[in-house]
Amino acid sequence: MVKMMKSLLSGMMVVMCSLNLAVAAPSNMQESSRHLYDRVMEEFKHRDYEAALAGFRFFLELHGQSSLAANAQYWVGECQYRLGHNKDALKSFYRVVSDYPLSPKLAASTLKIGQAYTRLKDHEKARMTFERVVGEYPESAEAELARKALDAMPLRDEEPASQLTGHSASD
Repeated sequence: MVKMMKSLLSGMMVVMCSLNLAVAAPSNMQESSRHLYDRVMEEFKHRDYEAALAGFRFFLELHGQSSLAANAQYWVGECQYRLGHNKDALKSFYRVVSDYPLSPKLAASTLKIGQAYTRLKDHEKARMTFERVVGEYPESAEAELARKALDAMPLRDEEPASQLTGHSASD
């Protein structure tokens, strides 16, 4: 009974805060969105990716039009990526690219798309994505990481020697 009351009170507090944020003046709204964003980032920094994922989604529900929305969407993808939810991460990073074309997170999101494709073993899409990072953001830190990823990838037409000769490496 006590747990249920605490949970109910906690839920009511979230709703009340949400309502207060909804009617707040623009400067207060910006302040409160920054405060919530920073609190959720703390969860991420403490590697509580499940809590951070929930927090960034909540942030987007409340502040989907704020100047921090693109960043929050990026961090949704990053949480999913770190949790090993690569297909969900792909969708989230693609959403940054499509919904926030002026975001400073474009290069990072595009790089993460390539990394997620690599994890999913779709090397051709990963290669094309890394090449896009290098082409569109050549002087960025992300381009340097994309170049390293490209260097580490097998050549397109290269097949393992065991497939070409019919022998395995242990023969």
